[in-house]
Amino acid sequence: MTTTQPHVGVVSTGIYIPDRYMTAEEIADRSGVPLDVVKQKMGILRKPIPGPDDGTAAMGIRAAQQCIERAGIDPAAIDLVIYIGEEYKEYQLWTAGIKTANAVGAHNAWAFDAQLRCGTWVLGMKLAQALMLSDDRVNTVLLAGGYRNVDYINYANPRVSFMYNLGAGGGAMLLRKNYGRNRVVGSEIIVDGSLSETVGVRGGGTLAGLHNHDDSLYQLDVFDVEYMKTRLNAVSTQRWVEVVSRVCAQGGYRTQDIDYLAILHMKRSAHQALIEQLGIPVGRAIYLEEYGHIGQIDQILSIHLALERGLIRDGDLVVGVSAGVGYAWGATAIEWGPVGATRARKQAAG
Repeated sequence: MTTTQPHVGVVSTGIYIPDRYMTAEEIADRSGVPLDVVKQKMGILRKPIPGPDDGTAAMGIRAAQQCIERAGIDPAAIDLVIYIGEEYKEYQLWTAGIKTANAVGAHNAWAFDAQLRCGTWVLGMKLAQALMLSDDRVNTVLLAGGYRNVDYINYANPRVSFMYNLGAGGGAMLLRKNYGRNRVVGSEIIVDGSLSETVGVRGGGTLAGLHNHDDSLYQLDVFDVEYMKTRLNAVSTQRWVEVVSRVCAQGGYRTQDIDYLAILHMKRSAHQALIEQLGIPVGRAIYLEEYGHIGQIDQILSIHLALERGLIRDGDLVVGVSAGVGYAWGATAIEWGPVGATRARKQAAG
C-alpha cells in the first residue's frame, strides 16, 4: 500500500482522568467482597470516580482539547465530531456531540452522538472511516466522549459485582484522511440479541415510567442473572476471538501478528484467557487495574498509555477490543507508523 491510496489515519489521542479515586479497600468495605478477591480476581487496585465538575460530556471535552493540542491543528479544520461517550450525561434527550464541537472550537463541523454501550469506540471508528472514505467533504474527524456509569452502581447488589470496576473519565481520538501514518485497517462488530434485555437501568424508560420514584430502578441491574451468566460463559470468549480474527483478516493478518492489544478492563482471569486464546504475549497488553473499566474509553486509554510507555512502535499492528452489554463485541485494527511499514515488517519477519 502507498500513501496515495485513500485511507484513514490516527493523528492523536487525548485522555482525561478525574483526580478522585475509589480504592480496592473501599470497594471491599462497601460490597462485603473480600479484599483479596477485589484485588486479585476482579483486578481492581483503584478506579477514578467523578468529582462535582466531571460531567460526562465535560470529561470528553477536556480529553478532546488535549487531543487537539497534541495534534497541533486548528480545531476549525475538524469536519465532523462524533460523540462516543455514554448516553447518561448532563441532560436527557440532548446531543452532546454538538456541545463538544462548539466547546473545542470546531465551528465548521457537524456532529452527532453514537451509542453501543461500552463498544462505542469501535462503532465510532467504523462510522468515521466509512464517512471519511465515502464523502470528499469529511477529511478530519474527532471522536470524543466521557463515561461515569459508576454513578449507577449499588455495591450492596451482588448481581452487578462484575460492574464494580466501573469508573469515570474521558477520551478522544483525532482521525485524518490520507494522513500517511497509523492507518485504520477496519472494524468488526458481533452482537447477540438473546442478551439484549439482561442488563440495564429500568428507571426513566417507558416501561418503568419517567417519574417512578422507586430509587432501586435508577441503578444498573441484571434482569436475568442465571441466563446471562450461562449464555456469556458459553459464547463470550469465542465472540472476542472471532471479532479479533475478523478484523485482523481485513488486513491479511493473524491474531498472532498483533503487537499491542488495547483491551477493556475485566476480571483478571478473563483478560489472561483472551490473550492466551489469541496467541499474544502477556506483555503486549496493559491490564488497567489502576483505572478499572471506563466503558468505551478503555481502548483509547490503553493506546494512550502504551504510547507513553513505548509499548507501541512504528510497524506494529495495534488492535482495540471492546464489549458492551446488549451484547456486542467489537475490534478495530490499526497499522501503526508510516503506511506500509507494518506489512513490510511482517513480511520481512516471515
